[in-house]
Amino acid sequence: MQEAAAEKILKKLQSGYCLPPLSAVALSLLELASDENATNAQLVGLIEKDPSLIVRVLTLANSSFCSEGAPATTLSRAVLKLGSEQVRLMALSISLRGAFPFGKVEQFDYELFWRVSLYRGLIAKGLAQRSGAANPEEAFLCGLTMEIGMPILFDLLIKGQPEQFDLCFEPLEEVLEKERHCLGIDHRMTGAAALAHWRFAEQIIECQSAGEAEGAGQGRSALPALCRLARLFSRILLRAPVGFRPFYAEAYRLLGLDHEDVHEILLSTFSEVEEAAKSLRVEVDKDKDILTVMERANGALAQISSKIYRTRDSRKTLPTFDSLCQGEKTVTETLQAVAHEVRNPLTAVGGFARRLAASLDPGSQAGKYARVILEEAQRLEKALSGMTA
Repeated sequence: MQEAAAEKILKKLQSGYCLPPLSAVALSLLELASDENATNAQLVGLIEKDPSLIVRVLTLANSSFCSEGAPATTLSRAVLKLGSEQVRLMALSISLRGAFPFGKVEQFDYELFWRVSLYRGLIAKGLAQRSGAANPEEAFLCGLTMEIGMPILFDLLIKGQPEQFDLCFEPLEEVLEKERHCLGIDHRMTGAAALAHWRFAEQIIECQSAGEAEGAGQGRSALPALCRLARLFSRILLRAPVGFRPFYAEAYRLLGLDHEDVHEILLSTFSEVEEAAKSLRVEVDKDKDILTVMERANGALAQISSKIYRTRDSRKTLPTFDSLCQGEKTVTETLQAVAHEVRNPLTAVGGFARRLAASLDPGSQAGKYARVILEEAQRLEKALSGMTA
């Protein structure tokens, strides 16, 4: 019964039923994407039809979000400076944001949704730039639209019935299962149908797959893997039960990015987010978000500290018969195993704190917090060295 209902809803969505209409400019931008003979002049002509879009694209072109260079004083210069692909995708992102409400409607917080979506887009873009695995602008759009089905599903089936369903963002697998159980359809299915109706590129629609790809290769696009990583980072901002370190581990496993690569991505994300937020009309408190990430980093250090000192203090316990027979071998091997386990996480967290402390105002709350975390990381690094000395 639910499967039939879900199929019926999907068919309606694919025909545009209950979907927020994209602007004429946005639809034309999507059409332009499939035209290999499209020119910069055509792109400029489209954007010029929306005066507010002109201002926001120019603002974005002259911000830290985009490449450096001489300021773009006209739309034509912005396109030449950034490239038509970047301008087109960013203009499309701006238009897409404008199709949805602002503020909070019943139990759905649109501002939180777009804030988290913006960070996902920026992280995906940074991962693409650093790894070279995908087009950075496409990665941004994929990250931005990753959970686009959620507000659509809310408007379609949940709004006006707050007692029926309580929306949440994470953990994704549980959220999707609950949606399917209660509504017969989930927001990833809804998002795929919406993006298909709006004629988004196939590789962007593929990122709506609930089982995001493990990585690129063998003819697969890297975009789903970038989305997976971007969502992992955004769970930190949502204060979901996830550690600080998994993002580093997965970035290395999926894309081969080391600690320094991840530090650069995080720092560039925080340096770009305010300008990008202005263009997309998203409310962002960068300082608060930095503190949230640092709290997670501090939590990771607390876990490392507990493991180091618990293992180190085991030397002080009374020996067992087996340990006397084996001499110091068991203790030494245990210490070395723990040191190996915590060294990479400690390097990651300590390196992030070091880079962050250098980039922040020393007198700010975030700057002071970063220095405290850095000092704790340095203390633990010294303790770790002493364990294996």
